[in-house]
Amino acid sequence: MSWPLYLALKQLFPTGRRFPFFTAISILGVALGVALLIVSISVMGGFGREIRKMIVNTQGEVQVRSFGLINEPGKVLEVVNKIEGVVASTPFAEGVAMIEHQRKPAFPAIQGVDLQRVDAVVPLRKYIIAGKFDDLDDDRVILSSQLAATLGARIGSTIEVYSPLLLEKLKNDEVLLPCELSVCGIFEVGHQQLDSSVVIVTLRTMQELYGLGHAVHGINVKLAEDTDPDEVANKINRALPMDGVAKTWMDANQEFLFVLQLEKNMIFFLLLFIIVVAAFSVASSLLIAVVRKTREIGLLGALGATPRQVAACFCYQGIIIGVAGTAAGLALGFTVVHFRNDLVAGFTRLTGSAAALERFYQFSNLPAYLSGTDLALIVTSALVVSTLAGLLPAWRAAKLKPVEALRSE
Repeated sequence: MSWPLYLALKQLFPTGRRFPFFTAISILGVALGVALLIVSISVMGGFGREIRKMIVNTQGEVQVRSFGLINEPGKVLEVVNKIEGVVASTPFAEGVAMIEHQRKPAFPAIQGVDLQRVDAVVPLRKYIIAGKFDDLDDDRVILSSQLAATLGARIGSTIEVYSPLLLEKLKNDEVLLPCELSVCGIFEVGHQQLDSSVVIVTLRTMQELYGLGHAVHGINVKLAEDTDPDEVANKINRALPMDGVAKTWMDANQEFLFVLQLEKNMIFFLLLFIIVVAAFSVASSLLIAVVRKTREIGLLGALGATPRQVAACFCYQGIIIGVAGTAAGLALGFTVVHFRNDLVAGFTRLTGSAAALERFYQFSNLPAYLSGTDLALIVTSALVVSTLAGLLPAWRAAKLKPVEALRSE
């Protein structure tokens, strides 16, 4: 061990004394900044990951849409399934309808799925919490959990579905009775918006409700693992025999994902200032140490220490504080992340804000995910800022001349 490093350790952790107050405060400042970054970026990453997972699970990695309707979905499916990297595909039709149960109306999104193909692309079965997905047919419907609770519908209940086609019939002085469907299942994804406003019917039922004939609105595509969605989408676009386009889930939700990433970056930038403030505190404390130890610094120079070695002593102190603070911050941050749901549950019980949390943040549980890139960025930023905090005191110590320093009182 070099003597500048040994001396830096001795100044931070003197032998035979309790943990120094200056060292404790300096390490704690860096640790709190790192812990806040870990918790905030983990939660933002968790929200982003859950949203991405939800999009892929409900839409597939690639979605094919026409500028109008896909009138011959069978031919398009045949072309799409021949593309390398495509595991499966399924057509769908979607829209908005009015449903009524016991004179309680609602206006949810309604989606028609192909029962023979949907399992290979969208894992709807794992979200069923009541009833059976296999019971879904042209006379039955599956409701999202909160929508069912709002309507007071249960398994076996009958709901009436009014489609926009009713208005077209009324214009021609025709009467179209509402479609009566029996509830055969209730699903819950875990995202409040989907759980409160989605109805699933068969593709044939949806085509009848909207008067689509055999046409569909789009095709969801599932890809093999480790397959590049952009590459597959480009291959599909080159092979499509229609006036349409294939988009990856990232392209289809580009604006939303951009806003999510922007929020994450802004949170990182703002919370980084906590570490910067802690670094200023470290720098000021080290500058005070330089002033207090002026004679000792002069003695080092008189004994043959070069200015670079004297400066290294104070640089090492900044690095040691940064390493110790970062390690403590990582431990504290990951501990908070591990018990995040317990902490949030306790807070919501005290404030009575559980319903508001679910309503505005759209998740029943607080998700968390920290990528290796984000972790490396947090650790690197903390170490760099802490190291820079030691440069000014090191420069000040290196500028001291041994004769003048020894003359100092």
